[in-house]
Amino acid sequence: MLELRHLRTLTALQETGSVSLAAKRVHLTQSALSHQIKALQDYYQLPLIQRQGHAIQLTDAGKRLVRLAEKVIMEVQAAERDLARLSQRTTGNLRIALECHTCFDWLMPIMDTFREHWPEVELDLVSGFHADPIKLLKQGEADIVIGSENKLQRGLIHHPLFRFEILAVLAPGHELGKKRVLDVVDFTNMTLITYPVPEERIDLISKVLMPAGIPWQRRTAELTVAILQLVASRRGIAALPNWGIKSYVDYDYVIARRIGVNGLWSDLFVTTRKEIASLPYFQDFLTTSRNRCFATLEGIIPLE
Repeated sequence: MLELRHLRTLTALQETGSVSLAAKRVHLTQSALSHQIKALQDYYQLPLIQRQGHAIQLTDAGKRLVRLAEKVIMEVQAAERDLARLSQRTTGNLRIALECHTCFDWLMPIMDTFREHWPEVELDLVSGFHADPIKLLKQGEADIVIGSENKLQRGLIHHPLFRFEILAVLAPGHELGKKRVLDVVDFTNMTLITYPVPEERIDLISKVLMPAGIPWQRRTAELTVAILQLVASRRGIAALPNWGIKSYVDYDYVIARRIGVNGLWSDLFVTTRKEIASLPYFQDFLTTSRNRCFATLEGIIPLE
């Protein structure tokens, strides 16, 4: 009765706390996922999930199967890596260019895990800020780009990673901190502290301020910690991913507010050339990245 797909479904439910989000994670409709769970519950004569409003929690029985899933899925992935080694497709290079520089914190542990899985593959970062990281991919100067670009282009494949919310970051005591949600007019003539990238790649500017004709000023810094230090010292405000600022908000170094009633959201993709996308070690990098991000980053949701 128990199959690998069931274990993946239960893991997705555990990590997302939502039937709809878990269904997206495992590429099922909500009704198909619900049918899976009902079939398991009928077979074992035990409830595996319990609903709390729109959210769900796993029961003790469900958690027991998730512990099994953690072991089994890990063993399956290890076996698949061994099979790839037997096929002699285990050497190569993966050079990563980042558009999203707040990704460093969660990417480093993923790179460490990847090197343990594939010691024969040279994994490295393409250093510096790049105005057009996709161009590096086309020119063969990078093998992977992690960023928001997902336009259809010949020879490239965009692999969805996750969706995340961008929050306004303010100094404690900032006048805008009295509001729970910031409107577009609240940014009028504000100094925005950003990474030194083109304005069209900054979501707050390209998606919110420019369409509304709101004037702003801009200051740049290369490091996330430098941006947050400038915000905390009241040199301006910033707009950063929710998961990139959580620890600073928890320690009251800065405060964060939603941008617009529905929030300002962005999507993250892993983009590669077609010839790289089929390599087993790239597939393992992608799987490891998705698993770790959904297990450790709060506030992210699956992409279709």
